[in-house]
Amino acid sequence: MGVSKASAEWTGGLKDGKGSMKPAHAGDVGFSLGSRFEGQPASNPEEMIGAALAGCYSMALTAALERGGLTPQSVRTSADVTLEKLADGFSITGIALTTQASVSGVDAAKFQQIAEETKKTCPVSKALAATPITLSASLG
Repeated sequence: MGVSKASAEWTGGLKDGKGSMKPAHAGDVGFSLGSRFEGQPASNPEEMIGAALAGCYSMALTAALERGGLTPQSVRTSADVTLEKLADGFSITGIALTTQASVSGVDAAKFQQIAEETKKTCPVSKALAATPITLSASLG
C-alpha cells in the first residue's frame, strides 16, 4: 500500500509563533495558537484530523455501498472535532461526522446499517478508536 507522509514546523514561541503543516502532496496549512484556541482565521491540527476522517469515511462508504450492489452518485461528509481543556491537559473529546449520500435504490434502514458499519471500519476511524465518534447519516 505505501506510506503517506506529512510534516510540520513551528517557529517562534508558543504565543507569538506560527506553524505550518504540510501533507506531502498538498500545500502548506498554516496554524497558530490563535487559530487553534481563539478562533482566529487559519487552520489547526484538529481540522486536519477532521478532514482526514471525513475523506476516509466518504471513500469507505462509497466502497461499502458498491460492495452492497449499490451505485452512489455522491457522498459528502463533514467532521466537527471537539477539543477541550481537561484536568490533565487538552484532549480531543469527540468527533461528530455528518454525511449525506445520494444513492439510488437503497432504503433508509439499509443505508443506516452500511453507514454505521463503515464508521467502525474505515482506517482513520480505527486509528482514532480512543475518541468517541458519532454519525448522522442521511440520504438526499
